[in-house]
Amino acid sequence: MEQNEYASDCLSVRIVSRAQWRAAPPKQKERLKSLARRVVIHHTALPSCQGLEACKEQIFSIQRGHMTERGFSDIGYNFLVEGGGIVFEGRGWGVMGAHSKGNNHDSLGIAFMGNFNNDAPSKEAMLSVKQLLQSGVSQGFLCKEFALLGHRDLGSTECPGEKLYSALPKLRGTT
Repeated sequence: MEQNEYASDCLSVRIVSRAQWRAAPPKQKERLKSLARRVVIHHTALPSCQGLEACKEQIFSIQRGHMTERGFSDIGYNFLVEGGGIVFEGRGWGVMGAHSKGNNHDSLGIAFMGNFNNDAPSKEAMLSVKQLLQSGVSQGFLCKEFALLGHRDLGSTECPGEKLYSALPKLRGTT
């Protein structure tokens, strides 16, 4: 596989904390029992947002929906990334998500904000996720030889959308 334009040299990724986007506290928090062995890529299937303020409200709304309508203890994803490349902490590192039923015990869920059935993910968002994955490996939260999957690889869904799914090989380079 070619080394692609999303590869980076030890650049740190900017993560907006739960406190910064004013997350509601989780009802409960279950830690992963070991390093995450898989990364599951999702899309929110909502209109894309860009920028800190525009996306904070959308993420808060996603969390509210996950907790009230779906009965989750928190937002389902470990991280979310908007089109400009800003990464938002969902459940965060080392916490079991609720992003892919039956597959959360050893995985990390990352959602790209937007609908990628027709729109391609931005280079900025792809680069940020690549950096996030590198950071997870270097910090000891993610196995070095992790599997990268689209949500559709684990169930009957269109998620993460055709354009994002076809871009997943670009995230699979060296970490």
